[in-house]
Amino acid sequence: MKRLHARFLALSISAGLCLTALSGCGTNGTDSVTEEQNSTQTESNDGGTQADGVMTFSLPDGPEESEIYIEPIADISDDFIRGMDASSVLVEENSGVKYYNFEGEEQDVFMTLAQSGVNYIRIRVWNDPFDENGNGYGGGNNDLATAIVLGQRATKYGMKVCIDFHYSDFWADPKRQHAPKAWEGMSVQEKSDALYDFTKDSLTQLLDAGVDVGMVQIGNEINNGMAGETLAPSVYTLLLSGSKAVREISASYDKDIQIVVHYTNIEEADKINTIALNLLNFGVDYDIFGLSYYPFWDGTNENMQAVARNIQDKYGKKVIIAETSYCYTSEDGDGSGNSFSGTDDLVEGYGATVQSQATMIRDVCAAANEAGVSGVFYWEGVWIPVGEPTADNSPIWEEFGSGWASSYAADYDPDDAGLYYGGCSWDNQAMFDFHGYPLASLNVWKYLKYGATTPLAIDYIPEIYTTSDVGTDIALPETIDVIYNDRSANAKVAVTWNAAQIAAIDTNVGGNYDIAGTLEDGTDVACHVEVKMLNHVKNPSFEESDTSMWRVTYEGDKNPTDFQTKADDAHDGVVAYHFWSEDSDMEFAIEQDFTDLEPGTYQLLVYAQGGDVSEDCEMELYAVVNGEEITEPFMVAGWANWQTPTIPEIKVTDGTLTIGVRMKCNARSWGTVDEFTLNRIGD
Repeated sequence: MKRLHARFLALSISAGLCLTALSGCGTNGTDSVTEEQNSTQTESNDGGTQADGVMTFSLPDGPEESEIYIEPIADISDDFIRGMDASSVLVEENSGVKYYNFEGEEQDVFMTLAQSGVNYIRIRVWNDPFDENGNGYGGGNNDLATAIVLGQRATKYGMKVCIDFHYSDFWADPKRQHAPKAWEGMSVQEKSDALYDFTKDSLTQLLDAGVDVGMVQIGNEINNGMAGETLAPSVYTLLLSGSKAVREISASYDKDIQIVVHYTNIEEADKINTIALNLLNFGVDYDIFGLSYYPFWDGTNENMQAVARNIQDKYGKKVIIAETSYCYTSEDGDGSGNSFSGTDDLVEGYGATVQSQATMIRDVCAAANEAGVSGVFYWEGVWIPVGEPTADNSPIWEEFGSGWASSYAADYDPDDAGLYYGGCSWDNQAMFDFHGYPLASLNVWKYLKYGATTPLAIDYIPEIYTTSDVGTDIALPETIDVIYNDRSANAKVAVTWNAAQIAAIDTNVGGNYDIAGTLEDGTDVACHVEVKMLNHVKNPSFEESDTSMWRVTYEGDKNPTDFQTKADDAHDGVVAYHFWSEDSDMEFAIEQDFTDLEPGTYQLLVYAQGGDVSEDCEMELYAVVNGEEITEPFMVAGWANWQTPTIPEIKVTDGTLTIGVRMKCNARSWGTVDEFTLNRIGD
């Protein structure tokens, strides 16, 4: 997981406490299950079978009725990895969190995950996530002992386990790859030996404890380094040691354990290809290329597919989506803020609803399956709030580590945890509600192949906004987009707006208003209206790469102007219209035409700065309207000393207008023009 405060704590439990592999270790009484209880649970859950102390649940053999609609992925294999990162469970339970099943009964969350079709559990491992006094860093305190407990509980319900070694004492991602405290000051070779020993010893303890390890990540999102190393040869040396350790353990236990390398920022496809090439050239032995893919950060499904296919086709490696997620609400459950708000940053076509969360997971899985990807892991779908959003929950976060970081992590991670330690930032993306009850979206994992049916219903209606120019009539849409649980039913639906509310708006004064509306079926909606002076200039600050709406003319053989990208010389953004000539005088103009302006009175202004101009230079802002030209002379007066020539009244009668700036100036004079503004100010 990356670029966010999404982290946790765990107990320092000795690895020897829970070596009876499938017996459970009894946190909150949910996972200490006797043989009699096992038998009862098996009989009371359709599809559940028990053998050798392991309970498994079969996938549906056809479509089922549900609270959510899921479009089937007909060709998806039953072996497709339906994964869930559940690293936070232990500290959540120790903080007082309870998890329930779909019948509302308290139940081991791993059993609920297995019943919902999850077949793989991912667990992160940190070397030593504690300070010198034994205080946990937070984020799950995910040491080896915690991984053993969680791995045993996952194994008990027939799910394989992916061990995610961060090779750090706390979070490892593109922003940070701190070496474990015990490895600080080591040479690369010494660190490589330590990594080998740590990997081999950890896997030995996990397997001896009965954890069904099927996959091991050697590093987490290691685009920019690993374990404190940033140079490519050093990182690949560490990867070689990690891979060697896994292969040796796999052979000694006669167990097929797949090796995963894990990267993110897949929107930068060329960089991912370079990484895969380097892995080949350095001879790193691995099986699976893991990709973090958060649709709200990492580009499109199509780009994800292209990256995955490239790795499979060019390098012959399997691919998994090692992390993904989406929100089901925009609310914050613990008062600590959310990494993904579920408001302005929503992905188009998906709302902050349980149905949209399910649809997003289904769509990512469908795209991944189509591209030959072996499976998908959901990141921390069990990480729910501790306490209430209005309460001070920090004492619990500090004691048990159920927040993303505790204050005790400040010395180890001063630039992030030391500044921003606190609660959970992922609760609105969990697959359990704020009180531990599973969401209907959790069942998407078992519905992938045959789908799920439910009565057609509106999932969400995208927010409706419109902006009206001061002095003009408000124009509201006649139809609006309605998104249904079955996306094939999406439609534009006619809407009737409240005429009295519209009539009450004084369009000669700026302001914000909400206009009520009603759909054909009686559904209530609202349109957010803003009345303000609009800037009618297209690409007014030249920030868009398409500048074809601007016409540039000049005298001579060489254009002395350009669209310069330099924030220091721009009034707005980073681009400005720039002029400079070393050896000849300049004469040029830049202008834009309008043909469909609302009749009325307009005001025009522009920003300009520059220097080294002679006294006879000519600079003017101009407007051509009704065959007449209006001009406003000005002169630049030094760097960043922005002049604002303004034409206060331009009467537009037939919708046509030309605006521009022209200059005649000496060689070696320089400057920029930026942020043209044309506002309608009245009738």
